[in-house]
Amino acid sequence: MDFNLSDEQKMLQESIRKMVDDKIRPAAVVNDEENRFALESAELMAEQGLMGILIPEKYGGQGLDYVTMLVAVEEVARGDVSAATILGASTLGFSPILEFGNEEQKKKFLPDLASGKKLAACAYTESESGSDISQTLSTGNIDGEYVVLNGTKHFITNGERAEIYTVYVYTNKKDGIKGLSCFIVEKGSEGFFFGKHENKMGMRGAQVAELIFEDCRIPKRNLVGNLGDGYRIIFDSMLRCRIEIGGLAVGLAQEAMDLAIDYAKRRVQFGKPIIKHQAIQFMLADMYTEINAARCLAYNAAASIDENKQDWMMKATAVKLFASEMAHRVVSKALQIHGGYGYMKEYPIERLYRDQRLLEIYEGTSEMHRLFLGTQLGK
Repeated sequence: MDFNLSDEQKMLQESIRKMVDDKIRPAAVVNDEENRFALESAELMAEQGLMGILIPEKYGGQGLDYVTMLVAVEEVARGDVSAATILGASTLGFSPILEFGNEEQKKKFLPDLASGKKLAACAYTESESGSDISQTLSTGNIDGEYVVLNGTKHFITNGERAEIYTVYVYTNKKDGIKGLSCFIVEKGSEGFFFGKHENKMGMRGAQVAELIFEDCRIPKRNLVGNLGDGYRIIFDSMLRCRIEIGGLAVGLAQEAMDLAIDYAKRRVQFGKPIIKHQAIQFMLADMYTEINAARCLAYNAAASIDENKQDWMMKATAVKLFASEMAHRVVSKALQIHGGYGYMKEYPIERLYRDQRLLEIYEGTSEMHRLFLGTQLGK
């Protein structure tokens, strides 16, 4: 398969890289130190049209493909994985509307999301419901032309900064997982509040917060798909998002390797730069190989979605699993090459080390990905 980028994709890549070098990377340091939402970076991405890459032109987006989305996510992640996470989380939030919503919902919500005027968020995780979404406690009771939501969602990326939320609740608990439904909830809806903001180890520029629903009344027309479609919708949306996480991991790992090479060229020990020592060269060789393997896997998966191949779900899962764990290994080696300096906050590799750790956890843990792949292969 040919992974050469088109001229348009190369132009977008160069444009994003300049934006990242000039503004997003410098801002990442301050956002991390102050635990501050990367608002300026989100606005810059919106100006570049990145928020609407996957949204069709008739709804105000660019109508481009997953390969192009992967290019954008990887480049942003090289400068700030938090900013890339904001982009990915918004995509995960509006994916149900894009893939399963009716025309009225698309016309109402997608234009503002495509322009970046509003951010989206996906709300399915709860205190007892993470990998096992069947343990969801939140409910949605039908009351005429309205739905009354009750429950609390945890660890919601884009938290209070989003304006449009796709929320998963039980509308019929007796049917088990088939009783889950997906609803669009707008910020400011009566009975919709925000709880605590999490103080995270890494990705501190991406806000994570609690969402609280107390007799929150929303129009029944905000139902995405049909009643009971919730599990199918979240499963599809998360699988698509896994490719973006793979690209994010590749971008972060590439940045880590670049930092390690630059440091190794400047650091002199035993009379020569440490990059001339075989031990360091072997580490860099492994890093380079793993990054490129993950990148190929990611682009293959993205192309499979664009071409609507039957195995895209397996490939999307594989790339998230491999790329996230690859990033862990690469960043660890990069910090090791920095030695004691890598442990100090004045060096950016320290932030990358903390940012990386969440990649193997959010949007499905590595263990859940192995379970899914193993189960599918065993059929």
